[in-house]
Formats: sequence, C-alpha cells, structure tokens
Amino acid sequence: MADNPQAMAPYKRIAAQIKARIESGEIRPGDRIPSVREIMRDEGVSTATATRVAAVLRAEGYAESVPGIGTLASLPKKITAGSDRLQMLRASGSGYRRGERAEILSAGLVPAPEAVADALGIEEGVAVVRRRRAYYDDMGLVALSTSWLPGELGQVVPELLIEEPLPRMTFGLVEDRAGRRAVRRRDIVAIRPVPGDIASVLGIESGLPALTMTNLYWDQHDEVTEYAVDFLGPGRELSADYALE
Repeated sequence: MADNPQAMAPYKRIAAQIKARIESGEIRPGDRIPSVREIMRDEGVSTATATRVAAVLRAEGYAESVPGIGTLASLPKKITAGSDRLQMLRASGSGYRRGERAEILSAGLVPAPEAVADALGIEEGVAVVRRRRAYYDDMGLVALSTSWLPGELGQVVPELLIEEPLPRMTFGLVEDRAGRRAVRRRDIVAIRPVPGDIASVLGIESGLPALTMTNLYWDQHDEVTEYAVDFLGPGRELSADYALE
C-alpha cells in the first residue's frame, strides 16, 4: 500500500519520518534537521538518497536552507479549512492542528446579508447566527473565518451566541444538540476584495484582493446548516494531498 512505510522509497520514508517529528513538535521550526551525513550514518543509505531527503522536505515546505547555517525545519504555510477541521474533529475530537488556537472576535444574531440569505435559503434580513474567529499558529495569522448558521440554531445551541470558544466547534455542537449531522459540503476557492473590518485583522489594505475558501454544509435532511468564508492570512496557501495509488 502507498502509505506503508516499508513500501516507500528510502528517501521518502526518511522524509516522512522527519516530517512527523516536525509536525509533532519534536523538531521545531528553526531547529536543524538531520544532516546528509547523519542520515547516511543512522539510516545506512547512500549520499544520493540522503541528499534527496532534504530536497523533499524543502519542496513540501518542511525545511529551508539558510546560507552559513544549514537546513532548518519549517512548517508549510497552509490553511486548515473548515472542511479539514470537521474531519479532524471526527477523527481526533479536536478541530485544531498542533500549535493552533482561535480567538473569537464576535458572536450573535445579525440580519442576513444577501449572499448569506441565498446560501442558507432564507429571506434577506432574517436573523442568522454569525460567529467570527481568527485562527493563529506559531507563524501568526492563519485565516479570519466567519460562519453563518440558521437563526433557530441560536435557540437550540445558545453557546453559538456567546463570544467564547466552543468545546466541539460549530459542527459538533449542532450535531449533538440539534441532531443535524453535516453529511455533504461544497468548497469554493476564489479571489475576493477584502472588506474593511476584515482587512484590519489581516493587516492589509481594505479592498485588496485576497484568496478565500468558502464552505457550505448540508445535513442528512439536505438542509444547509452552515455557510462559512475564510480569508487567508498574508503568505498563506491552500493545499491538499491525495493518494494516487
């Protein structure tokens, strides 16, 4: 199988081991990664194989070469989208990657703007739940995320209206309290001008174009439970890994 370490090419297996150590925090960004000589000694591989390890790590954003110092560990500057957080929550009970945290910026009922009303299938101006949070990691701002949910969920799940982190995120609480399990989603990647209230958090000029990820979630009754828009922090990227074998 493709994910079996023993079936990997040696340089891929060693690179995967070092990536796991970086992601676990054993090797922190800025720490030196094992040198070619150390990899040759510890893994019993050739110079060519050991050299390819560092090349793979650099290509995937897990290492960078610093002149006069060597090759240092880093973390890819990628966003964790809402869809990723749902999968992480179901798999591990947490929707955060190691080192991530969220700052809740606002929560409450607001009149639905036109785009939100269209997404949720309601009339414009109807009260909806809006939660806005900023995600951070060791490298700074990951994204500013805004979620809109049907207003009636604010009565069933009153925590949605409180400006505090949720114990099981919006997905988990809506499923636990309202019985509405997210079973389908749509992801939309687009360039959008940054509104003024979001630009101030991102630290950029209002109106400048920015990369966004929009997520729509449907429950088992084919009704929309959440509409979310993430504006990526400066220097961040969207990426996805897929097994092809």
